[in-house]
Amino acid sequence: MNISTDSNINIQHTDTVKRVTWVGLICNLFLSFLKCFLGYMGSSQAVIADGIHSLSDLITDLAILVGVKYWTAPADEKHPYGHHRYETLVSSFIGIVLAVAAIGLAYKALVSFKDNSCSVQPTWVAIVAAVLSIILKELLYRWTFRTGEKIKSTALMANAYHHRSDALSSIPVLFAVVVSIINPAWSFVDHIGAIIVSVFILKTAYEIIRDSLSSLIDTSASKGDRSEIERLVLEVDGVISTHKIRTRKIGYGLFVDLHIQVDGSITVIEGHHISRSVKEKLHDYGPDVIDLIVHIEPYEVEGT
Repeated sequence: MNISTDSNINIQHTDTVKRVTWVGLICNLFLSFLKCFLGYMGSSQAVIADGIHSLSDLITDLAILVGVKYWTAPADEKHPYGHHRYETLVSSFIGIVLAVAAIGLAYKALVSFKDNSCSVQPTWVAIVAAVLSIILKELLYRWTFRTGEKIKSTALMANAYHHRSDALSSIPVLFAVVVSIINPAWSFVDHIGAIIVSVFILKTAYEIIRDSLSSLIDTSASKGDRSEIERLVLEVDGVISTHKIRTRKIGYGLFVDLHIQVDGSITVIEGHHISRSVKEKLHDYGPDVIDLIVHIEPYEVEGT
């Protein structure tokens, strides 16, 4: 790819991330206001608390809006490998926020077991907020995740999981309101549901943080991806063998460093053309290869 093409891709990536995130931010503001308002009108403390919890999504939305201009910046003298680590840091931050939210949700549920009294009986109005939250946040999750997968944005996909966690956290709230209306003595169901949901959210947070850390410590590609890289390289005309394939994760993709052996009697120009063909092959068909370094060796000399 040339510089102009890379620049256009970065601009498109940035615009897409900002558009999706702004939609999410507006939805979060709307749902927060709606939950608090209908929770107040319906005399439901659970719905009001859920509305306040939705504000935590704004933190990750703002982190992405600020961070996207950094991780999409082109490589420069100080950052010759680009700025993809910024996206990894934002993804880690989202995972930490999710973990804190899950722990807080579980702690609140455990503490609430001590006091199940309700001074005011909730009304059916409060149910509307919880149902709308579940539907809208699940739709927002699906759209955000699909877009993040399409443009290969780990931060956007992590934020999608945050949207789903908000939808999941509204489920015990919905249970609490319905159960409290039917029979106030059954309100303990809400606490059990909240603990179960918090475990699922914590699991998601762990997976996001684990994947981000694996990128930060330069974890290599999977065995399957390395085998795929080797297969694609050997398909290139002029490549006799390949070895010393090294990979490391950066953001959504891979940096690859490998050696190829070619006929020792060919010219430097011919070797260069083979090297370029290898790069084009892996960029076009490889497992998310961002950058590639190819070392050329004559076949008669063993690789060192």
